[in-house]
Amino acid sequence: MTGVIADDLTAEVLRNALVVAAEEASIVVVKSAYSTFIVEGSDASAAILDKDGRLIAHSMATTLMNSMALSVAVPYLLADIPVETMRPGDVFVTNDAYKGGIHTNDLLIFRPVFVDGTVEYFTATLIHVSDIGGASAGGMASLATEIFLEGLQLPPVRIATADGLEQSITGILALNSRTPEKVLGDVRALIAGATTAARRVEALIEEHGAARFAAGVESYLSYTEARTRAAIAELPDGEYRSSYVIDDDGIHPGQSYTVQVAVTVEGDRLVLDFAGTDDQVAAAVNASLSQSLAAAVFAARCFLDPTIPMNDGCLRVLDVRLPEGSLLNATSPYPCGGRFLPAYAAMEAVFQAMSDAVPERAIAASGILQPFSIAAQQAPYWVHLAYEYGGVGARHGKDGPDATGVHFGLGRNSVPQVEPVEVRCPFVVEAVEYLPDSGGAGRWRGGLGTRTVFRLLADAYVTTRGDRLRTGPPGRDGGRPGVPGGFYRLTADGVTERLESKVNNEPFRAGEAFVVETTGGGGLGDPHDRPAEAVRADVLAGKVSRAAAESAYGVVLGDDLEIDTAATLARRRS
Repeated sequence: MTGVIADDLTAEVLRNALVVAAEEASIVVVKSAYSTFIVEGSDASAAILDKDGRLIAHSMATTLMNSMALSVAVPYLLADIPVETMRPGDVFVTNDAYKGGIHTNDLLIFRPVFVDGTVEYFTATLIHVSDIGGASAGGMASLATEIFLEGLQLPPVRIATADGLEQSITGILALNSRTPEKVLGDVRALIAGATTAARRVEALIEEHGAARFAAGVESYLSYTEARTRAAIAELPDGEYRSSYVIDDDGIHPGQSYTVQVAVTVEGDRLVLDFAGTDDQVAAAVNASLSQSLAAAVFAARCFLDPTIPMNDGCLRVLDVRLPEGSLLNATSPYPCGGRFLPAYAAMEAVFQAMSDAVPERAIAASGILQPFSIAAQQAPYWVHLAYEYGGVGARHGKDGPDATGVHFGLGRNSVPQVEPVEVRCPFVVEAVEYLPDSGGAGRWRGGLGTRTVFRLLADAYVTTRGDRLRTGPPGRDGGRPGVPGGFYRLTADGVTERLESKVNNEPFRAGEAFVVETTGGGGLGDPHDRPAEAVRADVLAGKVSRAAAESAYGVVLGDDLEIDTAATLARRRS
């Protein structure tokens, strides 16, 4: 028994040490990077994998969408570069969306870790670099019809050795970038992060011994698998179906697309089958395999014990089926830059199916992140690539969080602070504020969207890639939909013009303002069942207007904003 306890303790010590190693790698990347979005938004990921691509650990800041990419990409890396040709100090890079990658601007870096002269593990880092070519700065080619418009593609290649950078590869990256200094700075930061994690892993192997280290990893992965199976076994058996619709592709007017899922719970098995999802299309509304896998896994995990670690032990249990050639598993040359649109639709479909299975954990549909870029029209080039979040759908027993978004990524802490961005780019952020009444009414209210105003101090191009801006996220069980947001131009003389949800290089003049309004989350339950005091508190907080309190919730407030009980009862009865 003592040996078992010791082994379990060793596995737990190793787990925490590996997570810390990955976390340290991501911190090194952020501290060393050049791109504004990375430096100010801390959007960097790091992971530790074995030679088969099994996810062992990732940093706390790593998005699931990125750790899935790093995991899926390893077998493709080894198919192109045999493990026996790798040498200590080698570092490899790829951004191939069809071989585990995400889209062209996301660079995946891998550094092998050797044990007795053989590659056994990889440390990996990933960030969205500032620019790598394509039709629009910052990787935002929202109207791309093929991947070649989205930027330079890199198969798995060696980018560094023990002697330093491979100048032929870094030269190609620099030549294809509008901001070569930033991209090369980002590459060096990625390599530094992967190297830091590799040294930590090597030290752990030396401390514990290769065999004990490997046994500890296996023990921990098996522990995660057992806990995941136990959590699934608590769900009611059955098949639960749902779907979600993408508004449009920005190219074909009125054309929408549907993602479908059948979630089957059978004992301790969970199958997520996306058969019936629309086919891939020559527009930026497709996703690569790794991104759809991440969305499905994230959505399923939201209905399991949240203390279960995220590693390969969890992935062994979840059977995710993504039809090749569909919106969720695109093939070349279909573009993948708009990957989050079908991925979010897949996530939402799973949410609603699982909400049918477990109503006491139900969640209404949410507003999603709305990416955009503001970039120089000519050299010297600068680019501000960012996004804002919509409101989360109401959950059974709780209102939806405001301006946070259900996101298998970093959440609001990745939105850069205003002041550093204003220093780096020629614009002023005039407002960042909640949108009252944007959250869908319900027994539990949907989260609010936001409004952000960028006043341009120089001519610029604006590119947008949004969705759920035509049809608001539906409510559940009598709840109302969230209010759709939008992108706007505010002219110098105060005229507001609505932009399409997906525009590419829209010219703006100095003095004009670019306005981003995000979508609210759907409500859950009958709005008339919401306690009147909760409605009044929302009015006092500025989240619900007095008019909406009466029209949507049936709560009548007097001039002093006290509840008129008699009028409220009469209103609700009617």
